[in-house]
Amino acid sequence: YTHPEVAWVGKSEEDCKQESIPYKIGKFPLAANSRAKCNDDADGFVKVVAHKETDRLLGMHIIASCAGELINEGALALEYGASCEDIARVCHAHPTVAEALREANVQAYT
Repeated sequence: YTHPEVAWVGKSEEDCKQESIPYKIGKFPLAANSRAKCNDDADGFVKVVAHKETDRLLGMHIIASCAGELINEGALALEYGASCEDIARVCHAHPTVAEALREANVQAYT
C-alpha cells in the first residue's frame, strides 16, 4: 500500500505511442479539487488518455489518497466504450474528489 494510492486501468501514453494510436490527454490536479483541499489531502492527479479522433477513453491513471475507490469509474467507462464527453456530462457530486475525474475528462474533451 502507498499514500497516496496509485491506480490505473487501460492504456498509458507510452502504450499509445508504441501502438501508433493517435491520442489526447486530460489531466486535473487534486490541488484544484475542493474536497481534497478541505481534507488536507491534495497530493496527486487524475489523468485520462483518449483516442484523438473518436474521444473514446483508452486509459485512466489516478494518484490520490482514494485512487483505489475512484478507479472503478474508469474501469466501467472502458468496459462500455465511453467517451470523455460521456464522462464529462455525468453529474459528479460536489464537493467530492470524484469531481476530479469529471474535470480531467472535460480537459480531454474540449
